[in-house]
Amino acid sequence: MKKLMLLVCIVAIGIAGNYRAVPLESASIVQEGETKMFCNVCGMTLPMFYKTNHAAKVEGKTYQYCSIHCMHKHALKNNKKVDTPKVVDNDTLKFILSEDAFYVVGSKKPATMSTISKYAFGTKKSAEQFAKEFSGEIMSYDEVAKRVNIGLEDTIKMIQKRQAKAAKKGEQIYNKVCKKTDKRFKTAAEAKAYIKQNNLCGKLKGKPLQQVGLYLSR
Repeated sequence: MKKLMLLVCIVAIGIAGNYRAVPLESASIVQEGETKMFCNVCGMTLPMFYKTNHAAKVEGKTYQYCSIHCMHKHALKNNKKVDTPKVVDNDTLKFILSEDAFYVVGSKKPATMSTISKYAFGTKKSAEQFAKEFSGEIMSYDEVAKRVNIGLEDTIKMIQKRQAKAAKKGEQIYNKVCKKTDKRFKTAAEAKAYIKQNNLCGKLKGKPLQQVGLYLSR
């Protein structure tokens, strides 16, 4: 219960000023395991980037991602094709099939793991209203996926540079406020879950927690 309340507080703080975030109770978490609240690719807390969340099966296992970019990066890394991709409908906040969604690409709202924003809607009317208010181009999932895959290598390089910088900051934070551990992690999601479960860094949350997670996973 204490762990759940801590996560609620983290998400509540993250919602302020973050268009992509939703309250924990409004987020559908469709993956399982100790790291289920985090994107398994980049480690970001899923409810804090919920409006760009995607989900898909890779080799029969369901994964949830902060963005379409992490979903396609996961498939590329494992040389696998994502199966039955889904995306959060920004109207209902429920997952719908990506192939049924209308994406608004390049709006004024913030992007996730990219420089170009991508938000999905269950109806064309809602997508048109969003694009009218915040600009952007309406596309199908296939069109968006093609664009993402064309620029994926460059996007990965950009994100890696950002994460390397964040990891250096995470090392400083870790050495200053965290209990030391010899355990190492394959992903930032695993590191963050371990930190929370073992109270490794006290009340650390949000961006600093992400930075420490990136450091421990390198």
